[in-house]
Order: sequence, then structure tokens, then C-alpha cells
Amino acid sequence: MLQPNIETFIGCEASYSDSRIVLYGAPFDSTTSFRPGARFGPSAMRHESFGLETYSPYQDLDLTECAVFDSGDLELCFGNPEQALHDIESRAGKILRDGKIPLLLGGEHLVTLGAVRAAAKKYPNLHIIHFDAHADLRDHYLGAKLSHACVIRRCWDLLGDGRIHQFVIRSGEQEEFQFAKAHTDFHPFDFEGLEHTISVLRKQNAPIYFTIDLDCLDPSVFPGTGTPEAGGVSFLQLLKALRMVCTANVVGADLNELAPSLDHSGVSTAAACKVLRELLIALDTKVK
Repeated sequence: MLQPNIETFIGCEASYSDSRIVLYGAPFDSTTSFRPGARFGPSAMRHESFGLETYSPYQDLDLTECAVFDSGDLELCFGNPEQALHDIESRAGKILRDGKIPLLLGGEHLVTLGAVRAAAKKYPNLHIIHFDAHADLRDHYLGAKLSHACVIRRCWDLLGDGRIHQFVIRSGEQEEFQFAKAHTDFHPFDFEGLEHTISVLRKQNAPIYFTIDLDCLDPSVFPGTGTPEAGGVSFLQLLKALRMVCTANVVGADLNELAPSLDHSGVSTAAACKVLRELLIALDTKVK
């Protein structure tokens, strides 16, 4: 029998009712401050995922054994960031209410705010684990409060001090670094302190929203992003770190800032697909 031609991320073929994790895409990059193109990240990851094995030799597990439903991309209003965030929050909220883990594919990093709004409503004691090259703590960017340069500051507006844990940060205004030292659990340049942070959060069984800006990777590994920053981590360092985070109580997650048109070799998209595979398997293993 003929079936509809629906392109999903490889191995993500569970029904919604049977799923533990639900993928959803937010192809939005209207507040990008340098090089645009991240809106094409979710569709590129789905398409290129079919060059990837579903088996992870790093975890000795197969994605086809995981219960993941791919709900496709949201249709977002590019000219209205608040409307886009409302639509993202609505999708994330439904997934959370149904007892599943929402995993958002961006898009620029601002999309995280919509998902965090939904998670914070369900989990008032929510914590955020943030991997990124950039602090994203500006109060505004060129007068705009809603920008990918401000997303973690807007999350701080929701959560306050002590509940945002930042790693690998190596770029930002001096004021952002000063703000981080005073208001967030700040670990610039690398993953030093992550093991201790996760140990503490596991003991508390604290709900965690896990946001990964893929430009935490060094540009030699991942050049296809809007604002590349030298001095990032390696692919294997990121895999080790994300598996560590997934041993804790992760209730939502995202993967952002792949701009496939900025890397014609396709290496960045291939790396993003592999990070997503490992993240899905690590999350599913925890929630089984």
C-alpha cells in the first residue's frame, strides 16, 4: 500500500501514543545577529540523517529501539518573534502534558525561550543546563528584548538566580560575563564543573531543561553556524558531556543553530545529526 511521503529523522518511527520523546522543529532565525540560515537546520537534519547509522557504537544501543515520534516542523511567523514563541510554547506544553519529553530542533537559539516557558509552567523548580559559545545574557540587542543574543537572559527573568548552569561560554560582552558571575552557575571555556553540577541536581531530582547551541563545538568541527567562535570543544567531548547530563532528570531539551548553507561540505549537518542521535538514545535510556 502506498503511504504519504513524510520525512522523519532516521529511526524515529514510534507512534505518538507509544513515544517517550517527541521531536518538533522550529525553523526560525528572524533575530539572527550575524549570518542567517538556521531556519533550514531542522529539515536538513532530517534529510541528511539517512546517511547515518541508527546504531550508536558510543552507547552500544540502536535508535530503532527507542520510542521517538517526529512531529515535524511548526509553521512559524517569521516577522513576529513573540507569536513564534507562543506557538513553540503551545507545542511543548502539549507534549509535556502528555507525559513525554519534548526535544526541539532549531532554528536560532531564541526558540528555546518558548520551550522553557512551557517547562517552567509544569516544573516551577526547573533548572537549565546550557552548552554554548555565547553567554546570550544581553538584556537587549539593538533595542530588541527578544533576540538569540538575549535568550538566556529572558530565561533568567523566569527562573532567577542559581538555576541556570552555563558551560563552554567563550564570547559575550564584558557586562554579560559580569552578570553571569553574579547570577548564573558560570563555567566558561569548557565542561569543568559539569560532573559536580549533575551530581548535585541528581541528588535533588531537579527537573532540567537541556539546551545545546551547536556552536559550543569548535568551528574546525562545526563551521556551519551563524556565529562561529574559535576555542570550542571537540565532538567527543560534547558526546561525553551530553551523556552525563542525561543521567539526571531531563524533562525537555533542544539542539540549535545549525545553518547548513554555511557549510557546503555537509560536515556540520552530519555532526549535528550524530549529536541528535546520541542525545535521543541517552534520553530514551534514562526514561525507559
